[in-house]
Amino acid sequence: MSAWCVVNTLPNQEMRAEANLLRQGFRAWLPAIRRFRRHARKVDVVRAPLFPGYLFVELDLDRDGWSPINSTYGVRRLLAQNMRPEALPGRFVTDLQRSVGGDGACIIEPERPGLTPGMRVRIDRGPFADCIATILNIAPRERVHLLLEILGGRAKMTISRLALVPEP
Repeated sequence: MSAWCVVNTLPNQEMRAEANLLRQGFRAWLPAIRRFRRHARKVDVVRAPLFPGYLFVELDLDRDGWSPINSTYGVRRLLAQNMRPEALPGRFVTDLQRSVGGDGACIIEPERPGLTPGMRVRIDRGPFADCIATILNIAPRERVHLLLEILGGRAKMTISRLALVPEP
């Protein structure tokens, strides 16, 4: 029975791990997304791992030998429980593979319920609960940069978008 399993990689070694697993004959897949990168006043669109530090490998859990995976360059370990690789649920990887565009990157648009730069929001959890802030910009990984008005002054902060509620 074939199943997709998760491989934990060394920091920033996802592509190296994928290439080495493919070279060894494993069916490996590193889901990627398009990300904007700024450098020297220039903005580039680059491919970045969708799940930094992880990739997927398809194994027949009854027949394939998976011990070489743990000694592959770029790999930290194959996620396992009781000395057996843990299989991902159902069609998780195949559904994710269907979202891949022409450039090989997953087309995933995170839900941002009406949050836009300049909007006033209320923080609804954490130490700044019930404080009012203004959105400066929406950052990667579901983070939002805010200008918080607190103690008679203003402070910049970054917070999860899940902690924000639009102000009427």
